[in-house]
Order: sequence, then C-alpha cells, then structure tokens
Amino acid sequence: MGAEEIPNRPVLLTGASGALGRILARALAARGWSLWLTDRAPFPDPVPAGARFTRADLEDGPMILRLAEGCGTIVHLGGVSVEQPFETVIGPNLRGLYHVYEAARREGARVVFASSNHAVGFRERAEVLDDDCALAPDGFYGLSKAYGELMGRLYRDKHGVESVVLRIGSCFPEPTDARMLATWLSAEDLVRLIARATLASDLGPEGRTVIWATSNNSRMTWWRRDGRDVIGWAPQDSADPFIPHLEDRTTDDRIVERYQGGAFTAIDYSRDGGRS
Repeated sequence: MGAEEIPNRPVLLTGASGALGRILARALAARGWSLWLTDRAPFPDPVPAGARFTRADLEDGPMILRLAEGCGTIVHLGGVSVEQPFETVIGPNLRGLYHVYEAARREGARVVFASSNHAVGFRERAEVLDDDCALAPDGFYGLSKAYGELMGRLYRDKHGVESVVLRIGSCFPEPTDARMLATWLSAEDLVRLIARATLASDLGPEGRTVIWATSNNSRMTWWRRDGRDVIGWAPQDSADPFIPHLEDRTTDDRIVERYQGGAFTAIDYSRDGGRS
C-alpha cells in the first residue's frame, strides 16, 4: 500500500455506530487509516485497530470541536437517517451539522457530507437531473439534507472549507424493489467513494463537488452529470443482476411511483386530498 492511499491526517467519522458507519469503520481501518469514530449510540462492534471511539452527541458543539482537533477530513454520516417529525430532525441534522462545519473551519478540514436522494425526492422520475439541479426535498429529512448542501456552499464561499456532497441513493446489502434497481449503492462502492472523496487532492476551482452516489445501474436514468471525475471515482458494482427478480416489485401508490424519492414522498402527503 502506497503512502498516497492513507490520509496524512486522521479522519473523524460521525454516525459511526450506524449500519454504514460500521461498514466504513471496518473497511477504512483495514486500509490503515487513522479513524476517530463518534456516535451518540455505543459502538456495537470491537473498535478496529487504528481507530478510537468516543460517544458524543452532535448537538454538543464543544465536544464536536474537541473530537475534530487535528483531523484532516470529517466524514459526516451522523444524524437522523429516515423521515421523522421536524422537531426530531432539527437538532442533530441542522444544529449538529453546523457544529461539524464549525469544527472543519477551525481545523482546515474537508467535509464529506452524506446527503441523500431525498434532497431531490419530489423531482419526477421522468426528469433527468444534473448535480446543479434545483433541490426538491420530499420531507423533513430531505429538507435537512438540502440544508446541509447549502451549509457546505456557505462554508466554502465564506471560509474556504472544502466539501464533497454525496447524494446517496439506497445503500443496502441488496436492492429490494424496482426503485432500488436504479438507486442502489453497494457497500463496496460506498467504501471506494468515501476513500476517493477523502484522498482526492484537488476538488477543482470551486472546492466543492456533488456526486450521485449509486452503483453502475443501467436502470438509473434520472441522474446524470456530477463530480465523480473530479475525485476519480467510478462505481464497480451494479444492481442489474437483480432485474429479473425485482423489476415487477412496485407499489400501487401513484405518488410513490411518480417521484424519485419513492415512499418518503407519500408520508403525510395531503395535497389534493392526499393523492393526485
């Protein structure tokens, strides 16, 4: 393993106790990375060699500042990860994100921000979106991700903080329905994406780039141009082998099937009597 494959400063990983955080902790530690892991929940696995874990709440700004001391990248997965009421989302996903960017500003660190397809979930599936498309969140969770993308832009324009924004599709062990034939991201492609987002030496003149984070799925026709070439990432896996088993696995809900955000768009939907 060459020296260029290991970050020259430690990486702070928030949300480390979640499903994706645990995958990344194992895989990146195995590459020899120095990882500082944190989550409000206990880390459920043995802490990998070369890593340390500190239990902390994203809403504790002074603690996040202390945890980030000396890091070169903050991989920010922490926060509420599904649709929840606004009062549940606002603390970790808005205030917590502010603490992350304040820590990055102080340390001169890059932020790799786990955004979501739900930041554009109310765009119709017939549309083709580039990375600079208008945001259209499909709920309070998606709204918090849109806020996070704008936070990254603010901190780049005002403070020079670099950001790699990952609009994650559906990262599960396998796709489970027809929609995921388009949106699926394998765990291995996620690891490779985080590695390149961290190790890329240059994010271009804007110092910020947006990636549609899906595997190489032939059914993905909604999302087009992005910044993957800037960081040198190309997905290697694909949902295509699951097409024969899943292509008919849809719902009978017109809202779910109309919009890119799928089931999230139908939660508490009340427009035109609830369905149109």
